Amino acid sequence: MRKRLPRNGLTARELAERIGCSSQTIRNWTAEPRADYLARANEKRERVRALRAKGLSMRGIAAEIGCSVGTVHRYVAEQKAEQKT
Repeated sequence: MRKRLPRNGLTARELAERIGCSSQTIRNWTAEPRADYLARANEKRERVRALRAKGLSMRGIAAEIGCSVGTVHRYVAEQKAEQKT
């Protein structure tokens, strides 16, 4: 598994200029591995589902899991669409 490298507060462009490579190369080196990202996103979706089942509001869920209300709305809409199919 590839290890994610830190940017230490620099943008990809700034870091690329410092070490002499492209900003895309920096993004490739510092990006979260896709499998990790998808696992984290699925955990968040399941947490939204559980909190919604407990009766929390969209805002309450957003505050609890640390995302925007819009993200919660999107997750809930996706879950409703899954139930219809």
